[in-house]
Amino acid sequence: MEFLYNVFVALHFVGWAIVLGGYIASIKSPGLYRGVFHGAATAVVAGVLMVGTAEMADLWADGGPSMAKIGVKLVIALIIAVLAFVAKRQGSKGDNGTGAVAPGLKHSIGALTLVNILVAVFWN
Repeated sequence: MEFLYNVFVALHFVGWAIVLGGYIASIKSPGLYRGVFHGAATAVVAGVLMVGTAEMADLWADGGPSMAKIGVKLVIALIIAVLAFVAKRQGSKGDNGTGAVAPGLKHSIGALTLVNILVAVFWN
């Protein structure tokens, strides 16, 4: 069960790396990479499965992280996934096929991703 937990942890990290990397790579362009949505969806699903697996197998002998922290991270992750989905739809309907996304939408995704990472690292 620990191996499965580690697989979900790795998928969770890869998902957030895709989101943050896709955002950073598209800062100067008017659009946002479509992979950002897929990375966010991967991170959300892997995170839920990771917590479920750890709780089911009692892998967190010390009690694990607080469920308040998990809840905050889940809410932020869901907001990021929804914003990335909206950006993907907005980019596909852009004027003349340019794929432009509203700057506020794009930067919200990047900022919330950083907030989610900071919550994961600094909330003990």
